[in-house]
This record gives sequence, structure tokens and C-alpha cells, in this order.
Amino acid sequence: MAYVPGVALLAALVVGCSAGADGNANGADSKAGSPTVSPAPPGKYLTLPAPCRAVPRSTLKDLLPGAAELPGDQQDKVLRGSAAVTYDTDRKVGCSWKSDAPSATRSLSIDFERVVSYDPAVSDDDRADTVYAKKEKAAGLSSSATPGPPDEKDKKSEESAESEESGKAKDPADADADATGSADPSPSGSSGGSTDGTPGSSSSPEEALPSRILDNLGDAAFLQDLPKKADSTAQHHTVSVVFRTSNVVVTVRYAEQPALITQVPDGRELQEKAQALARKLAETLSE
Repeated sequence: MAYVPGVALLAALVVGCSAGADGNANGADSKAGSPTVSPAPPGKYLTLPAPCRAVPRSTLKDLLPGAAELPGDQQDKVLRGSAAVTYDTDRKVGCSWKSDAPSATRSLSIDFERVVSYDPAVSDDDRADTVYAKKEKAAGLSSSATPGPPDEKDKKSEESAESEESGKAKDPADADADATGSADPSPSGSSGGSTDGTPGSSSSPEEALPSRILDNLGDAAFLQDLPKKADSTAQHHTVSVVFRTSNVVVTVRYAEQPALITQVPDGRELQEKAQALARKLAETLSE
């Protein structure tokens, strides 16, 4: 009678050991912390376009007034552009153009950066988003904190500040200094220029457009407006549009410097044309 339970016990032990061995075989990887992890998907773009051929000649003629009036050889040289010097054309390329007209000099540059993540747990797109976010932050913008309408407290503070400023006697030179004191984006929507649009000031009502986040351009985009510097007499005005589409970050810079310091660049026109070009480049990349 004691022998039979012993056999049963031995059989149970053998079955239990087998089950335990199978369990370890199936779960060893998870306990050891080495499960099979699928690498993050690669970015959409494996190559970059030829930058100096990325902008149609007709568009360049519109962006560079004066180029169309040049003799054939000179016009070809201007519209051909100058390729940026890079050490890895699979990762970063660029091109720039410049045209002198009697009224002003305009310059254009475009840069393409293809971002590759070397971390299998981080996708190329996520890495590119990090690169883009740093540029956005450097411009003083944040897509997660788009400015909204001020609350009553903010309004009262602004009204109080305006009241104090209006009570001070202003010298014309001081007004010009205040108008051009900063090239940083202004949260109130002005570009740091005067509001009367007098000749020689850094801004006019037509160009008082703020740096801002842009919608419907790639996966993320922003515009940075940079009027003339306070310590400069030249009315130089630069607009940058930066956008990301998948794992490529594109930067468009468009600038104007009038021939006379009494002339003020039309910031609205610069912004509109820079945005239009950025959208064309985004469409070309998507094809």
C-alpha cells in the first residue's frame, strides 16, 4: 500500500520538473531582460533633393527682383545659386541666392537636414522632432504654448504699463531706440518697430507681424521674423520659415536690404513669399 503512493509521487515530481523547465524556457528571456524588441521604423526620406535645383527658376525670378533684367550669363549665375559646403550630403545640403536691384538687395537660402536616429528604440521621426523642437525653442516659440487672448489681469497690467509710458516725455531719438531695441519675437504681435511707419524707422504697420507657429505646413512649422538690429542703420529684414516633414527638417531664409536707409522692407511680403516657398518645398518632398 505504501509503494503505490511512492510511484505516484515520483511521477508527479517528474511532471512538475518538466513543466518548470518548459516555463523557464518560455519565460527566460523576459526574466533576463533581453526580449526581442522590434527596432523603431526608419524615416520616410532616405535621400535629400538637390538644393540648388529645388526652387523653380520662375519662383527665383519672383523672389529675386532684378535677376530677370540681367544679361543671360549673369542671370544664369544668379539663378544657379551657390551650394552650401557640407561634409555629408546624404544628411545635410543647402543652397543660397542673392540678387541686387536698384531699389534693394534680396537674398534667399534653403537648408535640408535629414535626421537619422542611431538608437533602435527611437525612430528617425522622433529624433527629427527633437531637432525641430530645439530650433523652435531657440526662436522663442513653443507649439505647446501658443499665445491665447490675455486674461483680465494681463490686460490691466498692459494698460497700466501703457499709461505709464504715455505719461513720459518722449524724445524722437528715444522713440526710435525703443522701436528698434530688440529683434526678438514680440508676444504682443509687433516686430519691435514703430507704429507710425515714419521713414528710417525699423518697421511699418504692414510688416508688424509676429513670429509664430504655422499650421498646415509639414508635421510642424514656425515662422521667425527678424527686423533690423538696434545698432544698425541698414534696414535689413530677415524672415525664416522652419518646418519638419517626417525625418527631414527644412529651413527657408528670405531677406531684404533696401538701397536707402529711409526705405523700409515690406515684412508682410517677405513673410508671405517665404511661406509660399516653404509650402512648395514641402509638396516637392511629399511627391
